Amino acid sequence: MKILVLGGGGREHTICYVLSKSVKLEKLFCIPGNGGISEIADIVDSISPTDFKSIARFCKENQIDLVIPGPEEPLVKGLRDSLEKEGIKVFGPDKIGALIEGSKSFAKEIISKAGVPTAKFEVFDDPSKAKAYIEKKGAPIVVKADGLCAGKGVFVCEKKEDAINAIEKIMEEKIFGESGNKVVIEEKLVGEEASYIVITDGYSFKALPTSQDHKRLLDNDEGPNT
Repeated sequence: MKILVLGGGGREHTICYVLSKSVKLEKLFCIPGNGGISEIADIVDSISPTDFKSIARFCKENQIDLVIPGPEEPLVKGLRDSLEKEGIKVFGPDKIGALIEGSKSFAKEIISKAGVPTAKFEVFDDPSKAKAYIEKKGAPIVVKADGLCAGKGVFVCEKKEDAINAIEKIMEEKIFGESGNKVVIEEKLVGEEASYIVITDGYSFKALPTSQDHKRLLDNDEGPNT
């Protein structure tokens, strides 16, 4: 198979490394890639992972069998929808499916309707109302920017003042741009966190091993998310 991986971080490096070990692999490309990835794949740093027209053209010119996106942003912007119209297979959800990752409020809505247990939450698009809610609920509390923030949009606040500050940064200072137009404010859950990922085509599914994401910058679960 000829495979194209989209992205240029550690995640994509790992994906490329594993793919490079497959006996089914004929050729491996990565857009835009990085120095490490260049040792195991042909990188193309002249194309953006969100330039769908250029990606489609590249796939046709190089007879790509499968595109594997690493970042969430291309999927949220409709990568699969765009490439599938050109007859190119993509490993990942369509634009609507990707919205579960692209909007925390949408994900919470889907989770709630499906009856999946989740932390109690409220959604706000007005910073003054969000602050008033925090004043009422107190801390500890969790503040989340609604959209994609490269994994940095969640603030676990032990003090009420920290939560208010998070609202100001997200909704007023716009440190995440339009991704901070809305926030999800949740109760803080205490315990071990684990990720359980299942791959599905809508008909069958394959469960992957559980994993644990250590996102905080400092030891002992302290510092901002990275």
